[in-house]
Amino acid sequence: MLDKSPELILDNNLVHIKNEFELNIPSLVLCSEPFHKVEFLYRLISSIEGKIIFVDLDLLYTGYVESGMIPKNKNVIIFHPEKENWEEKLTEIISKVSKEKFLVVIDSFNGVYNMFDDLESARFVNSCIMLLSSLANQTSSQVVITGMARKKENVGWIISPGGKQIIKSEKTGVYFIKKNQNNLILTSLEENDRRSFKIEHQNL
Repeated sequence: MLDKSPELILDNNLVHIKNEFELNIPSLVLCSEPFHKVEFLYRLISSIEGKIIFVDLDLLYTGYVESGMIPKNKNVIIFHPEKENWEEKLTEIISKVSKEKFLVVIDSFNGVYNMFDDLESARFVNSCIMLLSSLANQTSSQVVITGMARKKENVGWIISPGGKQIIKSEKTGVYFIKKNQNNLILTSLEENDRRSFKIEHQNL
């Protein structure tokens, strides 16, 4: 899946990873296992002292929080938008991000594509994300989007399951998260500048 083996950078406090996300807005974090995604988001959120907006579209992270498996952070505002109130919730999020610094997590791309099943709607959502990312740049905010995906030959990265091609802009940073010997490995998918960061395992 990832042909080359770039140098591995130890990043238990996610300092380097957060720098990556600050430089690439939005940042798209892909994975093939949902539990790897949840663990990574837990580590990322735990490393942030500022305010966080969590847009939970697949309810997996919220389920972990409500069950007590992941501690609830006081600095996290969770949104559960649906197709009927997407614009209303997005307007509220944009209003907040335009005024002060946030980490915005959209979890996940799959939920967005499942919510809007036709291509025109998917493009509308993509435009909304680009608008949010533009505003985030003005307030030094970060936008991180997760997605369950796989790489298909001659097509690129596609939503899994579903098979829809991921729409992204040239400014989007794309990464893949996986586990190796119980540690999380985040790898940049930039062909000419591939970097990998290791986050050593810790119990949730």
